[in-house]
Amino acid sequence: MAARTATLIGFTAILLWSLLALFTVGTAPVPPFLLNALSFSIATLIGFGWTLWKGKLTVLRHVSWRVYLFGTIGLMGYHALYFSALRLAPAAEAGLIAYLWPLLIVLMSGLLPGERLKAGHMLGGFLGFAGAALIISGGGAGFQAGFLPGYLIALTAAFTWAGYSVLSRLLGNAPTEAVTIYCLATAVLSGLAHVAFETTVWPIGAFGWASVAALGLGPVGLAFYVWDVGVKRGDIQLLGVLSYAAPLLSTLALVVVGIATASWALGLAAMLITGGAAIAARASLG
Repeated sequence: MAARTATLIGFTAILLWSLLALFTVGTAPVPPFLLNALSFSIATLIGFGWTLWKGKLTVLRHVSWRVYLFGTIGLMGYHALYFSALRLAPAAEAGLIAYLWPLLIVLMSGLLPGERLKAGHMLGGFLGFAGAALIISGGGAGFQAGFLPGYLIALTAAFTWAGYSVLSRLLGNAPTEAVTIYCLATAVLSGLAHVAFETTVWPIGAFGWASVAALGLGPVGLAFYVWDVGVKRGDIQLLGVLSYAAPLLSTLALVVVGIATASWALGLAAMLITGGAAIAARASLG
């Protein structure tokens, strides 16, 4: 598979993640770990269906347990840290810190064998982060020392997802079908965490269940499989910068349905993110 094709496939994950907030709103008031268990169960079914269709079910037997452990830690670890951060600190500020992962991917990928970090990647990454900051923290009260534990957990979440994405590159021989087991283990562990720490609250009505299904099919389902293809075989530095499109597109989706309001900050963020992506793309293609 050509690197550009793999990069394009990986970019579809970013498009799917842009719907994460919209679908999550529709699942309220389902608690985080239960929602995680439900959505990752759907993701597991997607993986097994795809693996069976390709006739590669036996491939899963030959994947090292270390690879499965790595993938499970990446998926379960990030989501557990992310949900915990939003419980201990304001969502906007904690979300901003957690969304450092695209910038961290760009910077950390320069340490990979055969990769080289260019000035364009760094400039594009910082411009994209500035745009993401405007979207996520716009009008917020700013950081407060009392929420430091939540901020530190959010920072750990950012490093967790960035590390998972970058280190996945070193597992290039591990088939994408292995993500199925990552999702299965994450669903099981999330279910256990729900039983231990949460009160069961199911989705409300058909709309609530439809939102859970959409979440599991897209942002917390198919996205992980196509992202695996992108980070292993595509341009990981370009994908890292293009990831800044996720908060932009997510906000636009919320504006369209009337949950969020358009503002000057959104327009400026769009220019920063688009400009940053263009600069990074030029650095990658040049």
